Amino acid sequence: MSSNIRTGFAPVVTRAAEAETTSDPSSTMTLLADSGATGGLLTSYRSTFAEGAVGAPAHFHTRAAEMFYVIDGSLRVLLGEAVTVLNAGDFLLVPPHTPHAFAAAPGCTADVLFTFTPGMARFDYLRLLGRVMRGEAGFEEIKESSERFDNHYVDSPVWNAALAAG
Repeated sequence: MSSNIRTGFAPVVTRAAEAETTSDPSSTMTLLADSGATGGLLTSYRSTFAEGAVGAPAHFHTRAAEMFYVIDGSLRVLLGEAVTVLNAGDFLLVPPHTPHAFAAAPGCTADVLFTFTPGMARFDYLRLLGRVMRGEAGFEEIKESSERFDNHYVDSPVWNAALAAG
């Protein structure tokens, strides 16, 4: 177990009406529980993607597994060198070091619950991402934060071709 995981933390309740949100022109992220509140066990947030929304370019994490649960709609996902579509009710677990990317599937919206385990301080990353997508910060800030937030971007011709095809 990671040394940042601790036991004895208080139960975490995040009320929908009180949850912090961050958004960009094509998606809204509802911040549910960051690692500091969960004893380092997990980080979780919900993202709703508009039709045509591009969620994340190809990247991988070195310290955490990332879970996707599609609540509604359809999400197109890159897994290594394969592209697949997850539909409402589908679950995906991406192990560390596995390149992945995601976007709303063509012609669809998507409502997705994301969870990282062990937890990482991701909420600052999501806030930064929202600022970049709104044009309030530059992409250089995301590149400079890759170690801090364990987001390592990679080139994926397979993902680029899938996005270009629509």
